[in-house]
Amino acid sequence: MTRPPAGRLVALFALMTISLAAISARLAVLQLGRGEELQSQAFAQRARTTQLPADRGEILDRDGGRLALSTSARDLYADPREVVDPRATAEVLAPLLGLHARDLTRSLSSETTFVYLARRVEPSVSDRVMQLAMPGIGSLETTKRSYPAGTLASHVLGFVGTDGEGLSGLELAYEDLLAGVPGERTEERGVSGQAIVGGIDEVRAAVAGSSIVTTIDRELQFLTQVALEQAVQTQGARGGTVIVMQPSTGEILAMASFPGFDPNAFQDSPEATYRNRAVTDAFEPGSTNKVITAAAAIQEAVLPLDQRLQVPWTMRVGDYVIHDAHPHPVQRMTLGDIVAQSSNIGAVKVANLLGSVSLASYLSGFGLGRATGVGFPGESDGIMLPLAEWSDTSLATMAYGQGIAATPLQMASVFATIANDGRWVQPRLVRGIVDPGGAYRGLGTPQTRRVVSAATAQMVTRMLALAVAHGTGTNAQVDGFQVAGKTGTARIPAKDRAGYLVGEYVASFIGYLPAADPQIVIAVVLDRPEAGYGSLAAAPLFERVARVAIAQLGIGPADPVPPPPHAFPIP
Repeated sequence: MTRPPAGRLVALFALMTISLAAISARLAVLQLGRGEELQSQAFAQRARTTQLPADRGEILDRDGGRLALSTSARDLYADPREVVDPRATAEVLAPLLGLHARDLTRSLSSETTFVYLARRVEPSVSDRVMQLAMPGIGSLETTKRSYPAGTLASHVLGFVGTDGEGLSGLELAYEDLLAGVPGERTEERGVSGQAIVGGIDEVRAAVAGSSIVTTIDRELQFLTQVALEQAVQTQGARGGTVIVMQPSTGEILAMASFPGFDPNAFQDSPEATYRNRAVTDAFEPGSTNKVITAAAAIQEAVLPLDQRLQVPWTMRVGDYVIHDAHPHPVQRMTLGDIVAQSSNIGAVKVANLLGSVSLASYLSGFGLGRATGVGFPGESDGIMLPLAEWSDTSLATMAYGQGIAATPLQMASVFATIANDGRWVQPRLVRGIVDPGGAYRGLGTPQTRRVVSAATAQMVTRMLALAVAHGTGTNAQVDGFQVAGKTGTARIPAKDRAGYLVGEYVASFIGYLPAADPQIVIAVVLDRPEAGYGSLAAAPLFERVARVAIAQLGIGPADPVPPPPHAFPIP
């Protein structure tokens, strides 16, 4: 056997020595220079972090009843790398999940390591899927938001999205409180997904969210919604809003809008139905705004209460001719008569005595032109021209509620201010918070401000009681109770041109009872009812809601207030 030349052996030995040296040097570089980096990469391949959902806080009614809560659910997912036959797997899962096999096949064939197949399914459905032991299919614990009463107060509550975050209503407004803080579980798994014995398995526990206690009276809310829906359908209206609130506390006992939706399946309803019209939609208040004009006139003493103004049927202001609702000869009317008979011309004459600066100040003082701060997402400020842009026409039209826009909640607060002896109280929908440990914390007293004196407010109440007893609001009368309130019939501005829609109105009635000791304020607004006028369309709905509220809240009657000085017009 021939031995290889010595030179070749030396060369081979040298080559091996150099190669080993290079490998050793490379290993040294990797271990010393990039050791921590490579170790981290390896750990990242083995570690799997799963989010542990926090229990979302509940939304409760004023008595602690559940309006929104979270129940146990599962998220089903897949690791497409481990799915043996995407099409066959999809055909088995599709009927169980109520999905199309074609869509599932696409998901199971995707170039990724994780894909959701179904979110927030019932545990029973997840159990059936997991019993199949199909490769690559897994389940994660989560929660599902539930609204036990369906459409009850849905516009107030709002709803949550696929990922469990609040998207509207109180669910959105109090997201930070309700959501809590998710936890995490990190564990090491092998290539096939099995847990590595002795590997890392660390858990950071989730922190549950707090619950919120609303001001809503569940039974009153339900009965108010029923009454509103029936009124809208009977009147052929496009929609409507009703608010019931306590004037002394600002607490909203019921807030209903129609059409409504079911937050359990909000995606099945048009997005337009999600709107809480009570706080997001501004409308020209019409004659309900005369309560501000009257209160300002009394507070500023611009005319004696027994003084009679000459009130014709029409009146020219600038380039416009203003008129009352119905033709009449020139009448001699006191301020109380003007309110009770809802005279536009009378309101203009009073506003001229006040002047633009004074009327603007009282409109602002009563809360028009700015949001109430009730804490609801998307609340409108309403619309009020800056004083510098006012004209003689602006002064005239705003006196009787045209050329200005307010939300139903803003107008309810105006009447609540009068009912509360002239002190404005910030409306609120939430009374307090219950932390995860069950401790209750009230939100304290609401903001308040004095707008007019108690004497002024009481005189306006006497005028509003006259309006219901003998004026335009007779359909709002409630047996056994003296009601103070005002009708409103407002034209609707055209969206594509200047001016107003012909023959279409927003009808309203806002009032409170008992007049001498107000316990509740009720605001009713109907969008384009067939009856048109607030006296015919809205006042009857007020009467029905008032009767329900009296029974539900146990409100008793009070002695009547007297009429204002020298009431009733004299031709």
